[in-house]
Amino acid sequence: MERYTLSLAGRERISLILVFLTFLSLGGGLVKLQLVDHSELAAQSEENRIRVVPITPRRGRVYDRESRVIIDNRPSYTVSVIASEEIKNQTLPHLSELIGLDTLQIRKRIRKNMVSRYQPAPVKRDIPFEVVAVLEEQNEKFPGVSYRMERVRQYADSLGAEAVTGHVGDASPEELGQRGQENLRLGSIIGKKGLERRYDQLLRGVEGTAYIEVFASGQIRGPYEGREGIEAISGADLTLTIDIDVQKACIQALDTFCCGAIVAMDPRTGGVLAMTSYPSYDANIFSSVIPESLWTAISTDTTHPLLNRPLSGQYPPGSTVKFITVGAALEEHLISPGTLLKPCLGGYRFGNRIFHCWELGGHGSVTAAHSLEVSCDIYMYQLGQKLGVDLLSEYFDKCGFGYRTGIDVPGEVAGLNPNSAYYDERYGKKKWSTGLVLNNSIGQGEILSTPLQLAQFFCGLVNNGIVYRPHVVKKITRADGEVTKTVPEEVFRLPFSPSTMQILLEGLRLVVEGEHGTARSLRNLDYSIGGKTGTAQNPHGLEHSLFCGVAPLENPEIVVVAVVENAGHGSEVAAPVVGQVIRAYMSKKMARDEVASVNTGGQP
Repeated sequence: MERYTLSLAGRERISLILVFLTFLSLGGGLVKLQLVDHSELAAQSEENRIRVVPITPRRGRVYDRESRVIIDNRPSYTVSVIASEEIKNQTLPHLSELIGLDTLQIRKRIRKNMVSRYQPAPVKRDIPFEVVAVLEEQNEKFPGVSYRMERVRQYADSLGAEAVTGHVGDASPEELGQRGQENLRLGSIIGKKGLERRYDQLLRGVEGTAYIEVFASGQIRGPYEGREGIEAISGADLTLTIDIDVQKACIQALDTFCCGAIVAMDPRTGGVLAMTSYPSYDANIFSSVIPESLWTAISTDTTHPLLNRPLSGQYPPGSTVKFITVGAALEEHLISPGTLLKPCLGGYRFGNRIFHCWELGGHGSVTAAHSLEVSCDIYMYQLGQKLGVDLLSEYFDKCGFGYRTGIDVPGEVAGLNPNSAYYDERYGKKKWSTGLVLNNSIGQGEILSTPLQLAQFFCGLVNNGIVYRPHVVKKITRADGEVTKTVPEEVFRLPFSPSTMQILLEGLRLVVEGEHGTARSLRNLDYSIGGKTGTAQNPHGLEHSLFCGVAPLENPEIVVVAVVENAGHGSEVAAPVVGQVIRAYMSKKMARDEVASVNTGGQP
């Protein structure tokens, strides 16, 4: 037993060894902390003490052609919370009651928008000033909570311009990962549709950075002087070709109908004067968090308010494209201006089928221009049969159908211009009738176009065959004062000779001014109008009503195309709609001309 008992000297030696090892461990730890891990720990300490606050620049304003505001910014407050678990446990019960979100919702938003544990994550935007006052006065109850003033988009009321402007929203995780979006972060506001999306990087500007110092509790101590902030650069302003007065006239003209679209353009430049999709939505609802019930109501609405009808609504163009059928036949020398084909008796036999004219009593014998005046289907059927599917399709192609126009608003579709290859693919080779061209000749059948494509074609028709690319941005003004103006871009010319154009323009005039014109109701003593009615068959209800109008005929300044869904004949519905829009434009023009005449003493 005694041989296992350590001597006093042995016990002292072991104790000294243990003490030495303890101090060695402590010393090693100190060396590691002060030398090895110093940089990393200092950075963590700095991160906990210094908060990086992004400075959101003013998003660019948007003006109409007369410098009237279409899109502006208004002040708004956003509440953010530091993601630290300790701070959340202290704060969330109080914050939940104040901002009307339960703690689970707040935690979800923190996780979604969190950058780091010590950076504030936005949890609610557009809070009322009363909430800001409470946070300011009772800040000890809300450690780790901060607020900041931001600017949110404010869209002009009652313009119905969402088809042009679009809206903004939070950048999604998918958008953050896209190429060219490296400067985005969670919580960034970006353009989602329309011009807001197309010109997003210009409108957004360049984000700045500020640095503030905080206590360990998360409360703000003040600006951090040890690091210089970076100033934000405001976004560029856009001036559009849109005329607010014409835009409002479009909405007023459609507000008694279910659904439709209007496009108004200046044929001399391709500038869009107005573009309306009806019904639409209020873009201001996207400036804040959208209640789920409201989003569900909008997205499930059977009138499809989210559909941009001028750009992506595809309709049979109906009789509005009979100009192409007549023009193609004249160019191919299949007829002359005075050619009389088989008289229209109300029907035309092709094989075993009778194709009817819209005028069941018939139009009798008509010439090329008069076939457009009365919109005779029988005349077009005979021209379509002479041309054939592919040659007619070729002329539609050369007039811009089946292609996107390239307008500077995203979301455009190409429509459909069928040819024999299309029919072979759809029905099988030699399994379709050449009689399909009869439908195409009157703008029915498979052919589909957008209202914008129709407007582009009629702009070329009244502009000596020159077609300019449609555009809505007139100029861009950057924060440093640099101005970039849009130069009208000629994209193609209509495939018609001057002699053919003369016949087509005469038809355009006769539709309104002719004795038998289908839009005689638009005649007036103040200015001249030309145009073309159209009625497109609709398998889901009443026909779609179309009209393409131009004024004044001597020197065309405005082309207006209207499509009114499920409304009936073009002469009865769409023509008055277009007439109302043209009246709004021409009234302004005549008032300006009168003032100019007075100022110059009546001299030109």
